Amino acid sequence: MIVITGAAGFIGSCLTSILNQEGLQNLILADDFSRKEKNINLAGKNFFHQVDRKDFHAWLEHFHPKIDFIFHLGARTDTAETDTDVFNALNLDYSKELWKACTSYQIPLVYASSAATYGAGEHGYSDDHELIPRLKPLNPYGESKHEMDKWVLRQSSTPPFWAGLKFFNVYGPNEYHKGRMASAIMHLAQQIRQEGKVKLFRSHRPDIADGEQKRDFIYIKDVVRVCLHFMKHHETLTSGIYNLGTGETRSFNDLATACFHALHKTPEVSYVDTPPGIRDNYQYYTRAEMEKLRRAGYHDKFYSLEEGVMDYVKNYISEKNYL
Repeated sequence: MIVITGAAGFIGSCLTSILNQEGLQNLILADDFSRKEKNINLAGKNFFHQVDRKDFHAWLEHFHPKIDFIFHLGARTDTAETDTDVFNALNLDYSKELWKACTSYQIPLVYASSAATYGAGEHGYSDDHELIPRLKPLNPYGESKHEMDKWVLRQSSTPPFWAGLKFFNVYGPNEYHKGRMASAIMHLAQQIRQEGKVKLFRSHRPDIADGEQKRDFIYIKDVVRVCLHFMKHHETLTSGIYNLGTGETRSFNDLATACFHALHKTPEVSYVDTPPGIRDNYQYYTRAEMEKLRRAGYHDKFYSLEEGVMDYVKNYISEKNYL
């Protein structure tokens, strides 16, 4: 049996889908299932059992002999949240308890880290373990993920295999419930359909033009395939923290153009000030160094930005389809 925490969320529900496509249905799904707008992500999917997030640790203590692998994707992901107690409880303490359980029960574990741990990128974007203690996240969410990564690297007792995946800018179907925290692609596509034009954040740095802020955008279908790779090959892989991006950086202008083309519209872009509340903590550039993942045997080609946006907009957003 395979456990997925955060199973009703964006990445968790898409992972459930690809596991079903692989013929796997003995899935244990853990989450806070009280939010109906998230539960629709699981419609039509096959699984063995659901467990409420708050009951999961007790459940695992009883049923751990039946569990073969755990994907820990549950977290509070709001980058604008300032209540550190929330992040400490859900992203740090909960994750530590699960790590200790996987260590004790000898269950392989993949957990979600984040590119938010890299902060402004002053130390680059390498997933070398020697670099990680020097990173300086820009918000409490990134700090909570960073603290987990640092704590993990200090542990002498570990699960039989473990991997922390630093997700970069993930986009794709099943993120509809995330509201303002959904990807820029979803928001831009909605603006184009409703208004025929889009607004991007203006650059507040003299060395970067408006709309030329850059990110490593990765399509959800690539993310879940990498997760599947770690599960299938964990017995031969080296445990550690891995970047999960594409290794390519693209601008928000590129992103807007791809969205217009996917909707067969002529690009019309204007720029607005970045809100003061996030302006000082805004990442102007991210790019995952991907050599470690390639050395771990993952050699599939990633979706280009244009390919991913076209698939997402045409086959999912336009009809609000789910993966």
